[in-house]
Amino acid sequence: MKIDKLEVGFLATNCYFLIKNQDLIIIDPGADYQKIKEKISNYHLKAIFLTHGHPDHNGVLKKLLNDYDVPVTPDQVKGFNYKIIKTPGHTEDSICFYFSEEKIMFTGDFIFEDAIGRTDLPGGNDQEMKESLEIIKTYPDDTIIYPGHGQKTTLGLEKERFNFYY
Repeated sequence: MKIDKLEVGFLATNCYFLIKNQDLIIIDPGADYQKIKEKISNYHLKAIFLTHGHPDHNGVLKKLLNDYDVPVTPDQVKGFNYKIIKTPGHTEDSICFYFSEEKIMFTGDFIFEDAIGRTDLPGGNDQEMKESLEIIKTYPDDTIIYPGHGQKTTLGLEKERFNFYY
């Protein structure tokens, strides 16, 4: 699977493009509709995944759904093997997508390089964040984390930092 990243919007949200053969999944289309549409043009869009409901992660979702009849965050997309992990804490609806074959995880604003998501915004919850981090700790250390903002990291590096927060 090939992964492309496009930083979108004034908060530089990471919008990801997961490509297998000519099939495509978009993760977190937050802004810059034209740029995203250009990326889609060479592929067959199969689904749009959202890590959570903040506007910087789903800002152009409705526009895309007007142009493409695809599911949003479905349980399974043919040709892609992944697991949806519920990770409330940053928001009530936060989820991560784990691709076990590739050992990669898309975390939205749940985990970043050298940080975890804020819990002081509406829908955030410290206790739920702590419980979600305990779940994520069970995944392999060499899992590559693709966050909603900033650079990728590994779960092993971030596990060491979790204890700093909780």
